[in-house]
Amino acid sequence: MTLDDERDNPLSTSFDRYGHESNETCVTSYVLSHNLQVQDSSVPALSFEELATALKNEDASFTSVEALTHPHWKLKIESSLNPETFADRLTSSWRAVRKNMSHGTYHAVMALGGRKDSPGNPGAPLQEGGWGVDVVETTDPEAFLIAINWSGLISGRPADGVVQVIDQ
Repeated sequence: MTLDDERDNPLSTSFDRYGHESNETCVTSYVLSHNLQVQDSSVPALSFEELATALKNEDASFTSVEALTHPHWKLKIESSLNPETFADRLTSSWRAVRKNMSHGTYHAVMALGGRKDSPGNPGAPLQEGGWGVDVVETTDPEAFLIAINWSGLISGRPADGVVQVIDQ
């Protein structure tokens, strides 16, 4: 099956909330923050309402995409893709949206995230079993990972509870 075939049939394989293959269709909630590290007028800040529509149009496997009015979390995406595949598709879709908006695309787009394995605060967008993903746009991914101590942040986490994709 090609990537295009998979995009046309996003429910061909489903995964449980922990990213394990399942016989049942399971939709996972991904809440996204955005960290724009690129200081260039060709890569402007994004309207998250506009971005939500553009991402939904870019990838049919994103079954629901909505802008949030939260101080940290900017978008909520629901998908039946496993977390690693979701992160791959998210970064490539994000880059495609930038290109379609005639924005600069010379920088890296990263998806850094983790599964919420404890109960969330009442009313918070990120709840247990969901994934919090920081989309980072940067010209130096390695320096960014060092600056935030990414290896330290994920050191105590289960391997299936973390996702890191760098689209350069």
